[in-house]
Amino acid sequence: MATKKVADLLVEILADAGVRRVYGVSGDSLNGITDSIRATNSLQWVHTRHEETAAFAAGAEAHLTESLAVCAGSCGPGNLHLINGLYDCHRSRVPVLAIAAQIPSSEIGSGYFQETNPVHLFAQCSHYCELISQPEQMPRVLEIAMQTAISKRGVAVIALPGDMALRDAVVQGPRMHFSEPKPTVCPSDEELSVLAEVLNRSKKITILGGAGCAGAHAELIKLAGQLQAPIVHAMRGKEFIEYDNPFDVGMTGLLGFSSGYHAMLSCEVLLMLGTDFPYQQFFPKDATVVQIDLRGEQLGRRTKVDFGFVGDVKTTIKALLPKLEQNKDTAHLKASLGNYRRARKGLDELAIGNPAKKIHPQYVARVLDQLASNDAIFTCDVGTPTIWAARYLTMNGKRRILGSFTHGSMANAMPQAIGAQISHPGRQVISMSGDGGFAMLMGDLLTLKQHDLPVKLIVFRNDSLAFVELEMKAAGILDFGTDLVNPDFTKIAEGAGLLGLRAETPDQVEPAIAQALKHEGPALVEVLVSRQELSMPPAITLEQVKGFSLFMMKAVLSGRGDEIIDLARVNLFR
Repeated sequence: MATKKVADLLVEILADAGVRRVYGVSGDSLNGITDSIRATNSLQWVHTRHEETAAFAAGAEAHLTESLAVCAGSCGPGNLHLINGLYDCHRSRVPVLAIAAQIPSSEIGSGYFQETNPVHLFAQCSHYCELISQPEQMPRVLEIAMQTAISKRGVAVIALPGDMALRDAVVQGPRMHFSEPKPTVCPSDEELSVLAEVLNRSKKITILGGAGCAGAHAELIKLAGQLQAPIVHAMRGKEFIEYDNPFDVGMTGLLGFSSGYHAMLSCEVLLMLGTDFPYQQFFPKDATVVQIDLRGEQLGRRTKVDFGFVGDVKTTIKALLPKLEQNKDTAHLKASLGNYRRARKGLDELAIGNPAKKIHPQYVARVLDQLASNDAIFTCDVGTPTIWAARYLTMNGKRRILGSFTHGSMANAMPQAIGAQISHPGRQVISMSGDGGFAMLMGDLLTLKQHDLPVKLIVFRNDSLAFVELEMKAAGILDFGTDLVNPDFTKIAEGAGLLGLRAETPDQVEPAIAQALKHEGPALVEVLVSRQELSMPPAITLEQVKGFSLFMMKAVLSGRGDEIIDLARVNLFR
């Protein structure tokens, strides 16, 4: 009987823990691990074309399954390629284990070919990163890494030299045999009494909810009814809060719209639940702020907080509700809901398809929302696709939405769609990609075909880094360095073995998207959307008004006055 190697033990432990696949790019320093995966057939090796894609894909799987996902990179450059995707996983708080292969152990410290120091490289995007330098460290270091990723909800890294993976294992099996702990956390009874007193004496309360509200939908709705409080949600809370919610008044922030902004601005008490909403300028200045979060270190780091409590949202609300009186003052809620109806109507009026006009990206998002399945999984690139997803995709408790909502990386949508599709083979997965983000990691278009993943790619093509241009205009800067000279993406898709479709006019949008969604394999729809579309935040500052005026003056003086005319034509004359 062959002697078990360290790599064999690693694969066995991962499989025993419920891991089903490893995303990565093969390399000589990973040979021991990939060969063990091949021989044992207990894990699937998902071969991507770029390690960054592997990390994003693992993060998407971890987000959707709430279980540990794994990616791997070979020594040196392979490790470095993982980093951006792992930053996103870490900041999104999803449990991901990264296997960072290392150069031969005897060469470490000599400046050897492809040598880097993984422990230093991954220090800022992981909770745990350790080098395995002796067979005796396995499986303990691996199991500590796995448990750290799961318990702290983030990234853990093991650095494993290629020769060490091929050494004989000392321990013959896993050491840990318990299920993932799922504790509940609640403020003390005394703290709950203080919280109840604050809420009971207040009449104009607004709730701001984030991703920490996952799994607490029923409790959240009951709380809002007790307080007569409108609910504003952050982007990462959209999929958990928006649906079946009579108290929903939309989002605030750069992606949101006016009703969410005004519901927060006009409240007496802002109750923050499981959110780390980052934009200080959108918080009320004079309201009493109460924050409840599972992570105590997050209390008060975005705005001044008058009362902070550590607890998970579901457990805390359940314990709080018996202490609350019914708020009978409905004026604040009614005003906020009225603002929401008007804001929603205004947004819907922008999502029109006039055959005589250019294609508005809002219309593309609305059509996609209408045609997608009830349990579709959406991924969206950073920039304008995230704005359209935030404003026009309808969540229903079954649909899911992923993006790089905290790290804010370009090129996330297609890689995340890969992880979503391969871990959920029966679900419809749709990537809302910008042309800039899509082109950045376009090589993994080939991964879709190689693994026969029926992902649908909707590419919003405006031949520019559109959101960056908007930021420049708002700052009074002439846009520069944002032009994109793009190929015909449909031909590239067809060359890779995908269905490639193109929509150049509004009347072509719905048929193209419908055909793509019905197609059994991977498909790409390239939609030529207006470059000059404005995606305005819910509140415009005086500085932004001045900046935009300055931009227009500079544009005219530099001979680019036709842009101003086009800007008006696209946004004013619909």
